[in-house]
Amino acid sequence: MSFTSAGKAAFTAALLVTAMWQAGHAATLEVELRAAGGEPVEDAVVYLRSGKTRGLPLRAADARIDQIDKTFVPLVSVVQTGTRITFPNKDNIRHHVYSFSKAKRFEIKLYADTPAKPVLFDKPGYVVMGCNIHDTMIAHLLVVDTPWFAKSDRQGRASLRDVPPGDYSLIVWYYMRPDKDALASRVSLRGDEKRTLVVKTRASE
Repeated sequence: MSFTSAGKAAFTAALLVTAMWQAGHAATLEVELRAAGGEPVEDAVVYLRSGKTRGLPLRAADARIDQIDKTFVPLVSVVQTGTRITFPNKDNIRHHVYSFSKAKRFEIKLYADTPAKPVLFDKPGYVVMGCNIHDTMIAHLLVVDTPWFAKSDRQGRASLRDVPPGDYSLIVWYYMRPDKDALASRVSLRGDEKRTLVVKTRASE
């Protein structure tokens, strides 16, 4: 088997990351997201980015966004570049899913049940999706070039696990302010470290 220079670099990075995970040298970063008034921020995305995160192997190759009671579930999703997403229709009516976003333009015409072919999200960026039949149906998706990402829960908490030690940019993204991709802070993580950061966002502005 032969590799190009880029292929060798990606293969070496994959081996290094796998070795760190297996050796137990990975860190955990707990992030608590708070609005200006101190209240927790739900459905915000946090992710770690560095010069080494792009092109790393997928930690989860597949994801799903359901349609339940004329609603996309979940409202907000985050996946790594290269992930394939299925869109199961659990309603007793047909839906028509589409997106005109720059990061991914696609269309799944009127269907019931689960489409046979998932949609590949092969570029990073923000994707907003809708149903051509039901105008109130909207879903938000952030595609990121890193395997270390999470979405905050109702308490505003997000957990980034199995992170190799190193220097990263911690990015916070919120679907109500999708064009405000703000650098929250620089983070240096050591092996076997578990750290908690409290980050105040401008989500409510």
